[in-house]
Amino acid sequence: MSDQSKQWHALSIEEVLRILKTDPQTGLTSEEAKRRLDEYGPNELQEKPPPTFWERLWNQLTDFVVLILLVSAVISVLLGDWIEAAAIMAIVVLNATIGVVQESKAEEALAALKKMAAPEAHVIRDGHRVMVPARELVPGDIVLLEAGTIIPADLRLIESMNLKIEEASLTGESVPVNKYADRQLPEDAG
Repeated sequence: MSDQSKQWHALSIEEVLRILKTDPQTGLTSEEAKRRLDEYGPNELQEKPPPTFWERLWNQLTDFVVLILLVSAVISVLLGDWIEAAAIMAIVVLNATIGVVQESKAEEALAALKKMAAPEAHVIRDGHRVMVPARELVPGDIVLLEAGTIIPADLRLIESMNLKIEEASLTGESVPVNKYADRQLPEDAG
């Protein structure tokens, strides 16, 4: 099983530390962090360019249900029922417009979420607490969190005390969620 498909939340803290070959007290060495950065690449969301207006419109118009409506409109025209054809086409245009607008808003929300990402992270490297750019985090880094910290990556907690995480940007839930380092979740939890 590759590191990317591993269900880290279902493993014990000891298993995670063993698999990632890291020590919670000393963290990774600078050399090992550099090697892992070369191996895994930067801690960044992979982006593909957003679809253009025309691509979004095409995607809306080639939806199976929309194609059925378009065929229905053509049949209505052939049968001379212009009013029904116009009504169907109005529905298709309205549906495509709403779809394109919603896709654009979702793209903007994703861009805003990316801007909220933490620019820096406190980690333990070579046995010392250091600040590194969040894009340089690697698997096995021991990341330190404190009140007000923006979580810089997907993390497996190894120690926590009274930890509450505000997940509104991910789930929409406005109430902070309690997190526990010693809690192993089932593999299908996530």
